[in-house]
Amino acid sequence: MFLGAVGKSAQLGLHTWLPDAMEGPTPVSALIHAATMVTAGIFLVVRSSFIFEHATHVLDVIIIVGAFTAFFASTTGLVQNDVKRVVAYSTCSQLGYMIFACGLSNYSVGIFHLTNHAFFKALLFLGAGSIIHALSDEQDMRKMGGLKKLLPFTYSVMIIGSLALIGFPFLSGYYSKDLVLEVAFGKYTSQGYFSYFLGSLGAFLTAFYSTRLIYLTFLSKPIGPRKIIINASEPGPQMLIALGCLTIPSICIGYYTKDMFVGASSPFFDTAIYVNTRNLNSFDSEFIPVLYKLLPVCLSLSGVFLAIYLYFFQTHFLFKIKTSLVGRKIYCFLNRKWYFDKIYNNCLGQVFFKFGYSISYKFVDRGIFEIIGPTGLSSIVLNIGSKLQKMQTGFIYHGTLSVLIGFTLFFGFREVCSVVGFVMDNSFIFIIITSFFYIVSYSNAPK
Repeated sequence: MFLGAVGKSAQLGLHTWLPDAMEGPTPVSALIHAATMVTAGIFLVVRSSFIFEHATHVLDVIIIVGAFTAFFASTTGLVQNDVKRVVAYSTCSQLGYMIFACGLSNYSVGIFHLTNHAFFKALLFLGAGSIIHALSDEQDMRKMGGLKKLLPFTYSVMIIGSLALIGFPFLSGYYSKDLVLEVAFGKYTSQGYFSYFLGSLGAFLTAFYSTRLIYLTFLSKPIGPRKIIINASEPGPQMLIALGCLTIPSICIGYYTKDMFVGASSPFFDTAIYVNTRNLNSFDSEFIPVLYKLLPVCLSLSGVFLAIYLYFFQTHFLFKIKTSLVGRKIYCFLNRKWYFDKIYNNCLGQVFFKFGYSISYKFVDRGIFEIIGPTGLSSIVLNIGSKLQKMQTGFIYHGTLSVLIGFTLFFGFREVCSVVGFVMDNSFIFIIITSFFYIVSYSNAPK
């Protein structure tokens, strides 16, 4: 069941479909990747809590997979250039937070982050769609820039969505994302510490690439074609209304629903979630050291300030890092998504393609199944029919021979059935044999 959730919610190993699905329309991306399809895996794990709570080793695996996913996706999002792909890897990273929250037996916290994430991630996707629409379907951030004055409303909602994503204080992401990391540290186990530190590092990277996205699209000097940049304008009222409706819950939904989702003795989930009493640590997370409560927020703000400093004042330094020997290798490694796609395509994809064509298709489908199936049966029937056709000569002794063979088969088959104890009506046997002779003879009779 967890492997199903890994594929459905794009966890490490089965994550490659999520960024590749960015080719679809932006509203579809917002619905599928923020609120419905990818979150079904999280929902499966949460609703199956009564099973997972009795499989402690599986919970440890869930923690590790979720933490690695959160870290991997945030590192990959650092160097992506497609605006929607950056948001897609952000989705993958946030799903990792939800998964390891479930592995820590804090299912309500995972659902709480899922709900908050749906609003501000849909806002980011639709904001990215507004940018793409304004720039005549251009998605490469390296060909954007200078859109702050041309798309002021879109700029505002993207700022709000990005701040909510990085967990800026008192926005929706702050209440759930920091809570996930607090319960991770409050577990006081090696798996909990592992997920806490990887998640905190992922929070730093998330803040960095979110600020990078804002800078490259809105704040940098215009780099794209002059004709497209000049004609860029805000979308129609339908898109603006949708963005405005998502902006409000992206700001305040976390504050208003925290006590309902994760409040002490809240009856909201009732029996929908089962947690073993040995795994309860929601109260422990309230009393972790203040340093570890503040560390994720400080890292997020540090990521924002570092991105602003580097992209506003140290672009030459960034260029030197990217063009250095080590920097180029790291950039290629991250830009090519840790080579997961290359490994899958070259090592696994080709093997399955060859197996599917040589073994499954040529040997099994076109070979074995054809021989014992339609081709083989039709050839047998044709051979028998051609031989029976030769018996239809019109001479009486040949007709008598056919009658003799038919009666012999009839009584022989009847005796065999009686020996093995299989009861069959005589008329039924006669009909079968007669029909066989008739069909074969007619199908091969000269037209």
